[in-house]
Amino acid sequence: MPGPRPLPRSARGFTLIEMLAAVGIAGVLSSIAWPSFQGSLQKARRSEAMLAMAQVQIAQERWYASRGRYASLGDLRQPERTPAGHYGLQLSAADEQGYTLLAVAAGAQAGDRACRRLQLVVAGGATLRRSGADERLDNDEAANRRCWNL
Repeated sequence: MPGPRPLPRSARGFTLIEMLAAVGIAGVLSSIAWPSFQGSLQKARRSEAMLAMAQVQIAQERWYASRGRYASLGDLRQPERTPAGHYGLQLSAADEQGYTLLAVAAGAQAGDRACRRLQLVVAGGATLRRSGADERLDNDEAANRRCWNL
């Protein structure tokens, strides 16, 4: 009785070297794609902050139209966090002249270094948008436009 017949080359499968090469190529490609994916994800989360800030701005203008001054987040019944919780909202200097609204990145979004803080200042009918990594909000014009998706 003859022994088992050897399988043809096409039916044997992959060698260990071939598998390691495939895993290595996949690793290199994913390490190239990951930063791009992270950047897109951070940009989407910034959009969430801008939407929340726009909602506060609309509520402020309604409040101002009926009362002649701007209000706090509590008066406006606006939350202190964005819906997904990626930004905390702080409202300050709300009076007859204007207000300052600050969105501060939290959790995973805090890794968005250059755009960690977004500030909207409404004063005397003018709107100013600033951004930065810390309290200084010192991004240059190009970085500020990128943070605000302008």
